[in-house]
Amino acid sequence: MSEFKLDNKTGVGGRRVWSGAFAVWICGVSAGALLMTGLSSTPGPDAKAPARWPAQSAIVLSRTNSTLVMFAHPYCTCTEASVTELERLMARTQGRINAHVLFLKPAELPAGGIDSALWRRASGIPGVTVQMDTEGAEARRFGSATSGETMVYGADGHLLFHGGITLSRGHKGENHGFSAIVALSKTRPVRMAQTPVFGCSLFADECPQKGP
Repeated sequence: MSEFKLDNKTGVGGRRVWSGAFAVWICGVSAGALLMTGLSSTPGPDAKAPARWPAQSAIVLSRTNSTLVMFAHPYCTCTEASVTELERLMARTQGRINAHVLFLKPAELPAGGIDSALWRRASGIPGVTVQMDTEGAEARRFGSATSGETMVYGADGHLLFHGGITLSRGHKGENHGFSAIVALSKTRPVRMAQTPVFGCSLFADECPQKGP
């Protein structure tokens, strides 16, 4: 009988240990989920895009269409959503926008250039010109600091839109930035010409989803 009681106590103790461990695990998972949720809904730092097209830029400003410029880190996986939205945007605007995606080329990247799935995906979008931005020279001219940051300039060189075209990091689907650019392409007035940018830093290795 005493042996049974000893085993029973051990069993209860064991259950308590496992219950405690399970509670700690749940707390850890919940904290991680909250952290990732907070990260996904936290925009990049506010950046001031130039009101007029930078004269020093090597990118060609269209004199017949609006010109869209997106800055991206080639290995930031959360920017894949921005590229997806850009693909939808180009299909929706039907040739009314000339688009350029500038991929940051860090100094330590091999001389052979950039080879990433994101680069290849953007290169396959009709109407989009993909270029390397060596050490972020163009990004700095345009005041961009966040991967996925997008600007649209009119044919006269005036800034029409500045912001992101996703609702949060890695989120695909309808969003204010997308709708604003579509409206601008049809020369309609827009209520929101600036939106938050959700993405990793272009210049700091801070994103948990950023690749090599």
